[in-house]
Amino acid sequence: MESQEINTNHEVAGQSEENEMSQLFGKSFETRDDLLQSTKRFYLKNGYATTIKKSKKDRFVRIGCDRGGVYRNRQNTPLELRKRKSSSRLINCPFEVIGRKRSDGTWILQLINDSHNHEASSDMSGHPSCRRFSIEEMRSVEEMASSGIPTRQILSSLRQKNPGLQAISRNVYNSIHKIREENLGGRTMVQALFEELGEGEFFYNIKHDENGCLTHIFFAHPNSIILARSFPHVFVMDCTYKTNKYKMPLLDIIGASCFNTSFYSCFTFMEKEREEDYVWALTMFREVLGPNCQPLVIISDRELALMNAIRVVFPTTTNLLCVWHIEKNILSNCKRHFEAQEDWDAFMSSWNGVIRSSSEIDFEKNWRLFEELYKERREVLTYIEKTWLPFKEQFVDAWAEKFPHFGHRVSSRAEGAHAKLKAYLQVSTGDFRQVKEKICLAITNEFQEIKALLSSGRIRIPHNCNNAFFKEVVTKVSMHALKELYKQCEMVKHGTMDPSCTGHFLSSMGLPCAHKMMTTWKDGVLPISSIHPQWRIDSLSLTCSDGMMNEEDNFKEMLSELQDKFKKWPLMHKEKARDTISQLVSASLHFLREPK
Repeated sequence: MESQEINTNHEVAGQSEENEMSQLFGKSFETRDDLLQSTKRFYLKNGYATTIKKSKKDRFVRIGCDRGGVYRNRQNTPLELRKRKSSSRLINCPFEVIGRKRSDGTWILQLINDSHNHEASSDMSGHPSCRRFSIEEMRSVEEMASSGIPTRQILSSLRQKNPGLQAISRNVYNSIHKIREENLGGRTMVQALFEELGEGEFFYNIKHDENGCLTHIFFAHPNSIILARSFPHVFVMDCTYKTNKYKMPLLDIIGASCFNTSFYSCFTFMEKEREEDYVWALTMFREVLGPNCQPLVIISDRELALMNAIRVVFPTTTNLLCVWHIEKNILSNCKRHFEAQEDWDAFMSSWNGVIRSSSEIDFEKNWRLFEELYKERREVLTYIEKTWLPFKEQFVDAWAEKFPHFGHRVSSRAEGAHAKLKAYLQVSTGDFRQVKEKICLAITNEFQEIKALLSSGRIRIPHNCNNAFFKEVVTKVSMHALKELYKQCEMVKHGTMDPSCTGHFLSSMGLPCAHKMMTTWKDGVLPISSIHPQWRIDSLSLTCSDGMMNEEDNFKEMLSELQDKFKKWPLMHKEKARDTISQLVSASLHFLREPK
């Protein structure tokens, strides 16, 4: 009985398939696409994938099995010599149908060969044509990829909308690559990059070698320029790596806003990390800041080439060294000389006491004590004396706290910015254009966050500062500055400040300290004039800077002046001017190429 029932089911299924097939081949289709989609659906249901073998517009379309044809070695490379071991699904399947367009404009399907030389597939995900995205899905891929969404999340999002989606991550990668190639529009990557930088009103410059290969690229986003000119006082400079396929170091210059947040001010891809490379990059950065603008403080590692470049380009700027990196270097060079952890902890405590010396006299005393304690560990003392002591004015509190660093003594801002950037990049194999696109996403987001903090700070009053003492500064200085001022005010209230004032808080933070509050404004009002411009939001404007507008106005004035003079020149001068202008207009950067 069971055998008879199974046979009956097979007969019913066969009859159903024959009915569908007769309907397919006896039907008229309005368009070519209708014919293709109907054919694809019918044969997919039966375990076969179809593909277009040949077609002629408005005439015919020849459809075959996707396993039809034979593998062709287009490069004529012997299989045993190939680096990539590939395979082929083609086994010369003879199946073939043809669609023809009739005189009335409709399409019909004709069967040429209905046989296959292989079994039907039980799972169609192995066929590439079944993993293709629809037009709507391709739009979604493009939108999500341009927003910086990782490939795995793009695929998950598409699968939520279409649970039957058979695509894999490789299909997403291939689709993104195809979209990028289409966006190039026949241009090289370098040509497209420069056009986009120019159209996006970036400030950028380049250097190349005698072969036309790019060696340096400097660029600053318009929003970054606004922020850098709004907060030009403190910057952190550091190189990061593994950001591009050329393995070029990327100099990242990070600024600090009045809200105690970081922002990207500019980027430089450099050939190497020599002093001349840094000098070129910092010279470009000086142009971004505008005329007669020197940062107050630049924080960096003990990168001698960078430190020398800072002295050359920004001679009046104070270069402080990151105390965290100093501790990290001492750890890697000195800990091996200490067997017990307790001894090492005591050593670091003594060293931190040297760094935190509040005056030059205290430093001399603490250093002599340090020398006495570790005179038996000559290697450790020699390393510190030769490597770090010559730069004591750049990291010991007795000197460093005299400069307006606004609370920034470590390069952790740069480390955090590097980590955020790499989260946007996702991979370390992108070209310059791909890296620039991801950087733009990061900059746009951080700029909007700072704008929101500015708008919020102008309308919000902290409850603990809602009193007469702070009435001149609330909504006029940033929330972060108000928090620091409130801490000092609480020290006055509870009498917890140091007996004597070193002046370090006022000079390093640009805010009045507890001693100043107690002696000058104990029962009065904290004046807005006592606050450094770094913290002011009442006069802050995050719109196109005056410097950028002036540059455009100056250029327009030059063109207008040239036009007036051109009318008065003799013919010889006019022809020379035309030739010069023609050369400038037709100048091309097509000879430039990607780095080797």
